[in-house]
Amino acid sequence: MSSFSVFKGHKDGKPKKSTMRKPDHLIGDSVLVKVTASGVCGTDLHYRTQDMVLGHEGVGIVEDLGPECKYLNKGDRVGWGFSTDSCGFCTECLDGAEQFCPKRAIYGKANLDKGSFASHAVWREAFLYPIPDGLSDADAAPLQCGGATTFTALYDVQPGETVGIMGVGGLGHLAIQFAAKLGCRVVVLSGSDRKKEEALKLGANEFIATKDAKELKVFRPLNRLLVTTSAQPNWESILTIMAPRSSIYPLSVSDGNLEIPYMPLLLQGIKVQGSLVASRIQHRKMLDFAALHGIKPITEKFPMTEEGIVQAIHKLENGDVYYRAVLIVDYS
Repeated sequence: MSSFSVFKGHKDGKPKKSTMRKPDHLIGDSVLVKVTASGVCGTDLHYRTQDMVLGHEGVGIVEDLGPECKYLNKGDRVGWGFSTDSCGFCTECLDGAEQFCPKRAIYGKANLDKGSFASHAVWREAFLYPIPDGLSDADAAPLQCGGATTFTALYDVQPGETVGIMGVGGLGHLAIQFAAKLGCRVVVLSGSDRKKEEALKLGANEFIATKDAKELKVFRPLNRLLVTTSAQPNWESILTIMAPRSSIYPLSVSDGNLEIPYMPLLLQGIKVQGSLVASRIQHRKMLDFAALHGIKPITEKFPMTEEGIVQAIHKLENGDVYYRAVLIVDYS
């Protein structure tokens, strides 16, 4: 039995390299994946002091397969994300919403000895996603969580809807691209004009700087709003530009309570909708859609080493990463 490298959280907040034992024989539908790239997500910041293998935006190459695997082959490129297992029998699983399964395995709560900050990982075939040829490993990695999170909130959108995207960051810049390619009118809300030009290039139709605005004005009220910022906005102002029966999707991980005016929700029939990454079918369609339409994250690359990971996490925590950080494994 040989071993492989992993990077685990540490109490000082600086991930440390460790080793895990590689099984001699895979069982069931287990797949051994040789990691080539991993995104660094904001959620990783919450677990960097925990004794667990970090990372959940993984891409790699199938190196070995268990006896019950049916669809993947050695050499295939695959990815995985926040959700890596479920019971397969409950109402949520049978309804295609296995990310809400009571026995689900999600990042930070299960499989703490596995992650994408590693040289290898073993996952169930059922929760691995083929990477289309149109996506490089570095481009595909941030889509495994960031792409899945934003695409899910747009999964049932209709062409012609007006979609608001609050924040132009790691999630927001992907949401803009998805919404634009899905045929929506895209309205970006950001604190200042600093990212206006880039947002318009990504596909936005309107850009609103909210910080000093006394009143928000849009060409057409928003049918849905994706909130990709951790800080809560001025909800009283935001609700004035929401359409009747519209939906608000808080997508970023944040502590504390969501506080929002009560009566406008009732009078306008506005819905606040929780959302947690993608189901497996949504995840697969997201990757295919991204490859077909040339949707790619804007990335900043770091080596998959202790030093590279610490640097990426430090920059991410300070808000200095240029949209998405990606760790690249050097096998040379």
